[in-house]
Amino acid sequence: MERRIDGWYSPSLNKHMEIVAYGHYGFALLLLPTAAADYLEYERFQLIDTLRPFIDSGKCKVFSINSINAESWLNNHMNPRHKAIRHTQWNQYVYNEVVPFIRTHTSDDTPIIVSGASLGALHAANLYFKRPDLLNGVIAMSGDYELATYTKGYQDEDVYFNSPPQYLPDLNDDYYLPRLQQANHIHILTGSGDYENPDASRKLGGILSTKSIPHELDIWGWDMRHDWPTWRAMLPHYLGSRF
Repeated sequence: MERRIDGWYSPSLNKHMEIVAYGHYGFALLLLPTAAADYLEYERFQLIDTLRPFIDSGKCKVFSINSINAESWLNNHMNPRHKAIRHTQWNQYVYNEVVPFIRTHTSDDTPIIVSGASLGALHAANLYFKRPDLLNGVIAMSGDYELATYTKGYQDEDVYFNSPPQYLPDLNDDYYLPRLQQANHIHILTGSGDYENPDASRKLGGILSTKSIPHELDIWGWDMRHDWPTWRAMLPHYLGSRF
């Protein structure tokens, strides 16, 4: 399996950010870390190994980036407003730097599917719903999609606009909503076992239904807990059966 690590000094974040790519061809799968982890998390927990058949066959080329959650909502020593600012800067890093990087290492018309588990699922869904003109779909696993879950009571405009259950009900513009209503790949997955929150996925699915946004809500059983074995089962199953 071809593997390449790159990085650059991000003007959005004012720090060096790494990215790893696996594979040589196929649609782009962008992975976001679960919590305060780094760009190699999915490799360390053997999820990349489970995707190897799809990577080696040229079905997809996988990219994985760093989170900055430890510099935003998971940092208990930061002012909440500064956390919100940092979160917004990370969004811009993905949109303005990571997406163009992927385009230069694939092609301009290669679909980009964004995916993540746990807190990474919230980020993946949020990034896609906000910019369906840049991204082509989402596979969100075991997410709680209300950012306020992580803000400890703090609420401002940035929290609202990064919480899909808050802003999606009010989305009525003529640019983004029609793109979402034509989506082919919105996959909301969750287990029902220990530490999972399937009601969060049900709530998001209900909102998408009220906006006539096509999606797949897939709730797995009580044996699927909030942990890596669940995600190592979910993601290859979806790559093999939906793409």
